[in-house]
Amino acid sequence: MAFPKKCKYIIIGAGIHGLSTAYHLAKELKARRKGSGKDILVIDKSAIGAGASGIACGVIRNNYYQSAMQELIAHSVDLWEEDAEGYGYLPVGYMQISPEPMHAGVAEIFERQKKIGYRSEFIEGEKDCLNYMKNNIFEDWQARNITSVLHEKRGGYAHNAKALYRLADKAEAEGVRILSGAEVTGLEIDGCVTAAETPRGRIACEYMVICPGPWANNFWKMLGLPHRIDVKDLERNIHKDVKMWTYWCLQEGTLGVKPSFGMDNRRQMPPVIHVDTDAPLYSSEDGSLITDEMWGIYYKPDFNFKGIQGGSTPYLVDKEEVNVDPYGVDSPDFVVGPEFAHIWTSALAHCQKRYEDQYLLYRDEPSGGLGAFSPDNFPVFDVMMQNCYMIADSSHGYKMIGLGKLVAKEIMGEKQSLLEPFRYDRFKKGELLPESASPFPWS
Repeated sequence: MAFPKKCKYIIIGAGIHGLSTAYHLAKELKARRKGSGKDILVIDKSAIGAGASGIACGVIRNNYYQSAMQELIAHSVDLWEEDAEGYGYLPVGYMQISPEPMHAGVAEIFERQKKIGYRSEFIEGEKDCLNYMKNNIFEDWQARNITSVLHEKRGGYAHNAKALYRLADKAEAEGVRILSGAEVTGLEIDGCVTAAETPRGRIACEYMVICPGPWANNFWKMLGLPHRIDVKDLERNIHKDVKMWTYWCLQEGTLGVKPSFGMDNRRQMPPVIHVDTDAPLYSSEDGSLITDEMWGIYYKPDFNFKGIQGGSTPYLVDKEEVNVDPYGVDSPDFVVGPEFAHIWTSALAHCQKRYEDQYLLYRDEPSGGLGAFSPDNFPVFDVMMQNCYMIADSSHGYKMIGLGKLVAKEIMGEKQSLLEPFRYDRFKKGELLPESASPFPWS
């Protein structure tokens, strides 16, 4: 097929957001008799799922301290459930297991979940939490300093590649064209965005949607938007010259045991486990103290990863300029190493007795990746340059499969209340999303 010279709608990025937006926009155009999927071109410099969506661990949770995020995720979970088999979605649930400093905040999350009809159960008190975990989930549970357990009965995780190709199939069935191997090296701007520039040629458009994932800063520059901004916080204090995009290295890996090793008391798939605690963490290898500060991990049995897959708190990449490429496991700088393996396997052993002597089975292979985070660590969904919709997910991407449906309606001129809290001007207005007490920047 010939390289396209123009298309009414160009969507940059063939990850979860680009494909979801393409599919839902095609349906909106058809329903409103304003066109069809043939008016939409998805372009990606590599291929479907070559960015963050392709290496995501696939966790789908509603455990957010921010009510705006909770409502947005609930909307997406509805869509995951509509085609669970097609998306490779496993609705096993999700557990936030927390120490006393997080107790009040998690209680607020639970109350909001009740209000929006998101099914969950909340257990409080150290003794009751231990009994709940041992009697209902893992009989070998032994994590310490736990005073609350939020058990979300919805959510779970999904097979990332299966979900992406399912969306691609749906989009192509609507007439959308997906073009791989077309890197966008620049944007042509004349008051608004008029074209994408690639080494293979210029592609003109009337409307553009940018779904950049970790490349958010690259496209921010192409749009001529500021590298640093002034940010008003929730106490109305103004912070000058704050970096718009900061990078964190996401740390994940796999323990090379059979997934069945991680099954629950029923010998069935357990919920995704997320533990934050202020209990001291000791090495499962030699008993030495690793940290006496708050730490956190998440994990799950995963047949796609062929083991127990999960991660720990990310670390800040403290550099003025960060090279995102090569991305993911191909990066020479931003993949996990022995330190992560030591911490994560020791944390597994802290949580469950069965992992105490399993650290040697950690799968020593490249994993992890970069995430681009906004000043409050949450997404930006907004129109830039009059006709360019930016979906900058601040590394919250994969679970938000329903975001494309909302964005498609906004492109058609129908504002969506679920997206209002994520506008770019919130940094100027002092309407930041609140910060939780979790050691993870995205909770």
